[in-house]
Amino acid sequence: MTVLFLYSELADYFLKCCDELSATNEVHIIRWPVNNEAPFHFNFSEKIKVYDKKMFSENQLSQLASKINPDIIVCSGWVDRDYLSLTKRYFKKIPTVLTCDTQWRGSLKQYLAVFLSPFFLLNTFSHAWVPGEIQAKYLNKLGFKKGIIKKKFYCCDLTRFNAIYNKQKNQKHLAFPKRFLYVGRYYNFKGITDLWEAFIELKAENSNDWELWCLGVGDITPIKHPHIKHFGFVQPKDLEPILSQCGVFVLPSRFEPWGVVVQEYAAAGLPLLLSNSVGAKEVFLEESKNGYSFLSGNVSNIKQHLKKITELSDKELLLMSEKSNALAQQINLKDWANTLSEIYDDYRKN
Repeated sequence: MTVLFLYSELADYFLKCCDELSATNEVHIIRWPVNNEAPFHFNFSEKIKVYDKKMFSENQLSQLASKINPDIIVCSGWVDRDYLSLTKRYFKKIPTVLTCDTQWRGSLKQYLAVFLSPFFLLNTFSHAWVPGEIQAKYLNKLGFKKGIIKKKFYCCDLTRFNAIYNKQKNQKHLAFPKRFLYVGRYYNFKGITDLWEAFIELKAENSNDWELWCLGVGDITPIKHPHIKHFGFVQPKDLEPILSQCGVFVLPSRFEPWGVVVQEYAAAGLPLLLSNSVGAKEVFLEESKNGYSFLSGNVSNIKQHLKKITELSDKELLLMSEKSNALAQQINLKDWANTLSEIYDDYRKN
């Protein structure tokens, strides 16, 4: 089949999914420009055709889609009006799939979306594709029936991170790395300052040899501390040397609809410390088995769980590492590609 993705900001993990899909299908991606705060360098497969949305007017996008002649359209959210307009033209002609990672929170804005959904979503999309149950709940409230909501939309490059895990396993048995790892943007909603404050307080109160390594950029100035190291933005291909020296992944987000990084670092064999706002914890975190969850925005609670980790033995940390890698296998690229085939086949049957 010919698949057309109407996408916002591309990520390396999404392109890996498309690589899997392109093995037996024709794949086209219209995407937004690269975000300056996440300046990824992409190597596009020759099998995948990628178009920069800013190079096309609304009418030209329509002409491009006609030329592509897709069998299925997958649209990233509903914030892009051009994408919505284009998708609506194909409604009831081919499967039109809405992807959404927003959690149901019961806000006034979400209740308004529920009211308006029949006028701009249910008359545009035949299916929805979400990461997990908390997103499926929102789509169900928007009027999408359970039978047309698919899960497991986000998937990391398991092959790559499993390889990192297997390569580093023996070294971790010799000496488990006493370093926390944060990977994400330096913004307030990511809870990065909460993590810094909690870590610094713990170091002042408790004698331990743990460090905190942080990867990312944003509008928050990196804090200076002898046991906190900043690397700036790191391209995915350059992660492994840093990752090999870290032991536990921390994501302190105050707002995190899902977080593909959780699956990535679980697959790499890192125990997890996640705030209760991180959506991906529903799949990849088993409390006390491969890590802990804490209250987002609560410095005292973050510090308490950082301390828990520092008090674990290497043997306990290794068991958590093995469990993280095992839990990461629940979502894979093959299943991701098969989901689109299932949507296409189900639509044709009906």
